[in-house]
Amino acid sequence: MSDGSHVFPKWLTEWMATRKIILWGAADLRGFTTPLDLQGKSFPLALSWAIPMTPRIMAGIQNGPNSAYADEYARVNNRIHELSQALSAEIKSRGFRSKPLAVSDRTDRINIKGDFPHKTAATRAGIGWVGRHCQIITRPFGPWVRLGTVFSDIPLPCGPAVEKNFCGRCMRCVEACPAKALKGGTWHPGLPRTAILDAQACDQWKKKHYPAYHNGHNCGICSAVCPYGLKTLKRNSSQEVASRSRI
Repeated sequence: MSDGSHVFPKWLTEWMATRKIILWGAADLRGFTTPLDLQGKSFPLALSWAIPMTPRIMAGIQNGPNSAYADEYARVNNRIHELSQALSAEIKSRGFRSKPLAVSDRTDRINIKGDFPHKTAATRAGIGWVGRHCQIITRPFGPWVRLGTVFSDIPLPCGPAVEKNFCGRCMRCVEACPAKALKGGTWHPGLPRTAILDAQACDQWKKKHYPAYHNGHNCGICSAVCPYGLKTLKRNSSQEVASRSRI
């Protein structure tokens, strides 16, 4: 494992740049329980990256999900799935172990979670922190992203991990949640999810009120009202105005 004093391999940097992935890093996962490879071995690290959602669509679901959001959710998930499979294959072709993490797959339906939290890899890779809505918040895109994760044993510089919450006193997401599932907890590494989110309440509300959108798996209100996300919309709008003024 690298101590962070070395740069990423050229092939990996070029791989990410070619696919226009600008927010990515490696996470040191030693000490965490990761999924196992076919030989029953765990992985010491993971590559984590964020794919942004379309700001206009995200800003449009402050009162609830719609078809545009459901389509965007599926589009970005499909892209991350393709990227994960391709990156994992590339790593294996270079002689290292690798395993992609499913984009959005509940393998534990009782506790409503997958094989490993994408957010854990993302915070350890330095991509962002976990907000009071229990989602990753990034500086460039706010929480308006979806995450990809590929486990490996390839030596890479990791982190630095984000270990602080930058939400301040903001409670916008907590106040906006129609299910009253957000508890207002301030994230730090090791904080149980239950201190931030009542996952059962969130899941039940979505299934009852939004069954038309991916069988009740979509909501997004808490993310839509996040000030860090709305800054993304403002920047995007300013860039569009500037672009039109040059035509």
